[in-house]
Amino acid sequence: MTTVVAACRSGGGSGSGGDVLGSWAEKLSGHASKGARGVLRFAFYGRVSTEDWQDPVTSRARQLQQAVMLVAGAGVITAEFFDTGESRELPWARRPLAGALVAQLADPERGWDAIVIGEYERAFYGNQYASMAPLFEHYGVSLWMPEVGGRVDWHAEDHEQTMVALGLSSKREITRTRIRVRTAMAAQTLEQGRYLGGRPPYGYRLADAGPHPNKAHAAWGRRAHRLEPDPVTAPVVSWMFGQRLAGHSAARITRALNDAGVPCPSAADPGRNPHRAGAGWTLRTVAAILANPRYTGRQVWNRQPSQAVLVDPANTTLGHKQVQRWNLPEGWVISKHPAHAALVSEADFIAAQDTAAPRGPAGPAVRRYLLAGLITCGRCGRRLESAWSYGRAAYRCRHGYTSAAVPDPARPKNAYVREDQILPHLAALAILLAGPAGTPARGSLSRAKLTGPAGTAALIDQLRADGTVLTYDPDGRTLRAGGHGAPSVTIGMHAAGTHSRQDRERRTA
Repeated sequence: MTTVVAACRSGGGSGSGGDVLGSWAEKLSGHASKGARGVLRFAFYGRVSTEDWQDPVTSRARQLQQAVMLVAGAGVITAEFFDTGESRELPWARRPLAGALVAQLADPERGWDAIVIGEYERAFYGNQYASMAPLFEHYGVSLWMPEVGGRVDWHAEDHEQTMVALGLSSKREITRTRIRVRTAMAAQTLEQGRYLGGRPPYGYRLADAGPHPNKAHAAWGRRAHRLEPDPVTAPVVSWMFGQRLAGHSAARITRALNDAGVPCPSAADPGRNPHRAGAGWTLRTVAAILANPRYTGRQVWNRQPSQAVLVDPANTTLGHKQVQRWNLPEGWVISKHPAHAALVSEADFIAAQDTAAPRGPAGPAVRRYLLAGLITCGRCGRRLESAWSYGRAAYRCRHGYTSAAVPDPARPKNAYVREDQILPHLAALAILLAGPAGTPARGSLSRAKLTGPAGTAALIDQLRADGTVLTYDPDGRTLRAGGHGAPSVTIGMHAAGTHSRQDRERRTA
């Protein structure tokens, strides 16, 4: 600008008009440069990841001091955004205060012109810089960081390479820490049988195990812990395994515990379970206790590891979230030696797991339910559940009742229908769905393909592909595909029925 103005003043203009215009432009340029050099208003952003292990006050003070030193002489910090207890892996949109900063970018009255960061790792991780830089540039907001000694040049190749290297280093630090921690926890479980924290399983309580094995932690006064049987709840766990080994179902055990008024785990230890109602035992709770190998006295780790999955596969900028998924037994880490008193022997625990398989002469290996998930109840609208009845595949609806609760005499009777009583009528349903003669059948099936086992299997596959749901009406003993106005076929008096209470108890025991 200075060169152009000088040329105009020397000969590009005529008369004094060129001098006036040039002087005005030069003066305006000087004011703008002075303003950019001295009155920038900065928004400071910082973050501390774990409040329990890092001091937010100290961390904030250190990051803020670095930011103040960086912008000294260029401007002042007029706004502050500091996230506490948020991981660097979270994208800016999912961090509370970073998200608030981003929300203010489009506001011309936001009160700041640039962003300053005390440490790269406190703000960015992986490729987060690459996704945020275009947004800052779009709104005319500059970014200042110590790693480049001041303002980041969006288009300078060396700055871009520095940001990429810092992002990889930030990600590597997290990955290395995660591997180190998981390896240490596996070794501590396998070799030492160490209690690694968390709520003690129902039936146990925490006991002091001496000073912490880490000398630094021991110097801070931290103590190690171990599990010991709880005199009140441990006998309940032993009784539950005894009932299971005697052949009783988890549902019957649940019902017996509720009938006896035994407090459920969340009611027995409300201090560690403030998020649970403690209303009573549930089938899932009993099943989880019966499947927990720690009751054998062994310390077991990695039964439910955390995995990172995309928050939204359609929008990868939202990053990942941690979810817990049950691991197969082959992935468990089991201590070499007993770590605490056992409430059940290892042999009995294994036998209890085998008991969980459905009983019957046929065995679970040959039990197949061709229509599983395809039939709903015409009385209550619930999906019928698969049930092995008298050696054959069947489907039943208990209308929301479970055998873990005391039965309500006023509830409707269970509805049952056998699979071999439905399959012969599928061809008739297909013909009704196809419409009048000569009308093409729905999907890829034709009437000529509706006979024989192969045709039945093809029809079932087509029903699943089309999302067609069959509705069984236990009152009229009819089967239809679709809503109330859909055509139906009558299965017959022998096709469904209700069994006596003794039969139902024998099947669910």
